[in-house]
Amino acid sequence: MKKNWIYGLIVAVIVVIGGGYIVHHNRVVKADNSGKTSLVKKGTLTIGLEGTYAPFSYRQDGKLKGFEVDLAKKVAEKSGLKAKFVPTAWDGLIAGIGANKFDVVFNDVAITPERQAKYLFATPYLYSREVLVVKKDNNELKGYKDVKGHTLAEGVGTNNETVAKKFGAKTIASSEFTNTVNLIKQGRAEGAFNDEGAFATYIKDNPEDAKIVKAIKVPTSASPAAKIAPLLNQKNKGLQKQVNQAIKQLSDDGTIKKLSVQYFGSDLTQK
Repeated sequence: MKKNWIYGLIVAVIVVIGGGYIVHHNRVVKADNSGKTSLVKKGTLTIGLEGTYAPFSYRQDGKLKGFEVDLAKKVAEKSGLKAKFVPTAWDGLIAGIGANKFDVVFNDVAITPERQAKYLFATPYLYSREVLVVKKDNNELKGYKDVKGHTLAEGVGTNNETVAKKFGAKTIASSEFTNTVNLIKQGRAEGAFNDEGAFATYIKDNPEDAKIVKAIKVPTSASPAAKIAPLLNQKNKGLQKQVNQAIKQLSDDGTIKKLSVQYFGSDLTQK
């Protein structure tokens, strides 16, 4: 008994002083504190996204394209995995991570304290800046302080909805940007907070709507740029580590910046 107690004490001292090493069958080995990597399918990175939110992810000629599509493919490649995309409506994406339907979500997901309490985030790869989209002849809504009591079209559970409610706006659900603009054009919503890049891409593809709606830049001092990052299951710390390493490599070699300029027309990788 005394011998076992002394052995246990030695193990504890080695773990504390030896930088996380443990004794195993009389050998000293490094303790694995990184967590296990769990995948929906072996050898494959299963990725959740909407596929309807240009330029992040969208379909062109029947194929998925977009900033996050290209980025997720490169993250999978760096991790030695094959990328598999599972297009899913926004309100099913975060729930899908919890249910292990996907390994990771790449879908303009902002880091928030509420999400951090339930899920893991990898390293941010983009900093999303908001605009307030309104009709061209709307001179009443000019910024955050003006939306109180007004109706905005926002995706349920999105950072945009959170910001709208924070400043006292009423909201109606809209999961797609095209639908959001239509609600504003029809007068069913007075405006919407959304991503600056998404609005620019929409107007590029629908130039006739530039005569009907406009985007007002809102000061980042009132609502700082949102940190956009991959979302993972809380138990998947091993995969989080892999994704972090891949994003660092893609950031260091300029790949993410290049993709940002390609899809958004500017570098949105900086705070």
